[in-house]
Amino acid sequence: MSESGSKTILAFATGIFVGAAVGAIGGILFAPDKGAETRRKISTKTGELKDDLSEKLDSLKDTIEKKIAEVMPKEKKAAK
Repeated sequence: MSESGSKTILAFATGIFVGAAVGAIGGILFAPDKGAETRRKISTKTGELKDDLSEKLDSLKDTIEKKIAEVMPKEKKAAK
């Protein structure tokens, strides 16, 4: 996978995360709850989204590293 491809995937994953976060926070803010309850929900949801993003980025990193490992030996052989 090229550097450009991995940047594109990372940008896409970041966009998904930001969109999910904005949607979740927007939904919570417009819900008819008391302020303390709303803040608790935002805090909880933010933590969940952070954990989810961390897991997805770790998985993406592993996938990219595997793809690079697959391509690198082929490129070295082709260069000889």
